[in-house]
Amino acid sequence: MSRFEILTKYINILQPEIKGPMILVDDYGNNEQQQRPIVKYSDELRNFIHDAYVLEENNKDLELGNYRDILIDNGIEWNTEAMKSVDVENLNMQCVLALIFGAIRADRFFEGALNDFIEGGYVVKWLNRLNVIDQSGG
Repeated sequence: MSRFEILTKYINILQPEIKGPMILVDDYGNNEQQQRPIVKYSDELRNFIHDAYVLEENNKDLELGNYRDILIDNGIEWNTEAMKSVDVENLNMQCVLALIFGAIRADRFFEGALNDFIEGGYVVKWLNRLNVIDQSGG
């Protein structure tokens, strides 16, 4: 098993059609019942997120908890536009993984952000770059 196969195995799985539907859930903020939309992700996508955290836990040397700093050190802002426009062909494995973690973490602040990166093909592009790096032993 290659070092990043835990994630690169999702290259053919993370396609736009795996996204989940938006559903309305009850939210009792401020003592008022309201409904807010959330994305209900597929089992495959939830497994990908879980495996990303397993990879992080097993590779503390990559310091992926500092994904924002890694992106900034590579001239990439932690925002959708910057992350989507980056040329991944010249990025090292730590920076590619920081993009993936940035997308996963963005979803915690903006419901559906990860889904947007998947629909646009960005996560698969990053995984393909990670696979190339992994195959070259880099």
